[in-house]
Amino acid sequence: MDIHRNTWIEIDLDAIAYNIKQIQKKLPKETKVMAVVKANGYGHGSVQIAKQALQAGSDYLAVALLEEAIKLREASIKAPILVLGWVPPESAIVAARYGITLTVFQQEWLEQIKGYTFSPPLHLHLKVDTGMGRIGIRTEQELKDISQALNENNSIYLTGVFTHFSTADESESTYFDEQRTRFKNTLSQLKELRMEKINVHIGNSASAIRLPEAMYDFVRFGISMYGLYPSQEIKVKGEIELKQAFSLHSRLVHVKKINPGDCVSYGCTYQAEAEEWIGTLPIGYGDGWLRKMQGFSVLVDGKRMPIVGRICMDQTMIKLDQAYPIGTKVTLIGCQNDACISMDEVSNYAETINYEIPCILNDRIPRIYKEQ
Repeated sequence: MDIHRNTWIEIDLDAIAYNIKQIQKKLPKETKVMAVVKANGYGHGSVQIAKQALQAGSDYLAVALLEEAIKLREASIKAPILVLGWVPPESAIVAARYGITLTVFQQEWLEQIKGYTFSPPLHLHLKVDTGMGRIGIRTEQELKDISQALNENNSIYLTGVFTHFSTADESESTYFDEQRTRFKNTLSQLKELRMEKINVHIGNSASAIRLPEAMYDFVRFGISMYGLYPSQEIKVKGEIELKQAFSLHSRLVHVKKINPGDCVSYGCTYQAEAEEWIGTLPIGYGDGWLRKMQGFSVLVDGKRMPIVGRICMDQTMIKLDQAYPIGTKVTLIGCQNDACISMDEVSNYAETINYEIPCILNDRIPRIYKEQ
């Protein structure tokens, strides 16, 4: 698709490969990487990231929705794909047809598909809720009920079991350790039910970085594959070096001089105290560039320039230190010359987490993929 606007996102595919190599260095040789590309690859582009991750050595892909998995299959991606979220039982036939693995944690779900014949067979991973409190089995009885239901359909195979940690990115490890203990107990129960020959995965980015030697068969490498740290605690410890893959840029489309007392944007929340140069960028909250970013800085010629006035749906105004030509590049996230604005800095200003920023910068902004 041709690009007709002067705002774009650059995705450094080499950074994706680099980050995967970094986690592989920490993991035991038998532990493989499951690249998590849900939510359109955390806003980076699921198909492009999936292909790069597989090329860089990932063995498996994970998404949140069946639709996300089908998109990858329709892009000719043949690697194993796990849907981490709940899928309606009537959609299981579609998943099997595409060779997509689903997550199971309800006996009732299995009862609803008991009469189906899957060709090829349907593969399932069992989700265990060890303390996250979202989805997953919680009791030994639930496990027994699901085991019995699985045995009632010869075209269904349990090929994996997993859990998810809620505090792996925090320095306090008590709850994290409790979850690990609960999961180990579930694995023991699986062996008693003769269901031990399955792939086991417990590690998200934080736990894989923090405790790589305890990650079983796979780690689900999500946020850190994109070069972002799960938390400040993980970053400060310096246990892994990551390269941010995502950067956001625009260009000046208008530059004007305003006089003392002149206002900028809705509500007159910014009023010039002297003669000032104001630049306009074609990006706004309609693109996911939040109104809350008013007062934040962007980079022009390697220098920080403040955002002034309320951010509009399609445009943002910045205060310039001088007149610049129309078309001058402006960096909102990323580096320019020796100056950088990180995703963490943006998310801190917006009072959220770094995960959210690339996800909310939507498809109105074209993605450009770069690699050497």
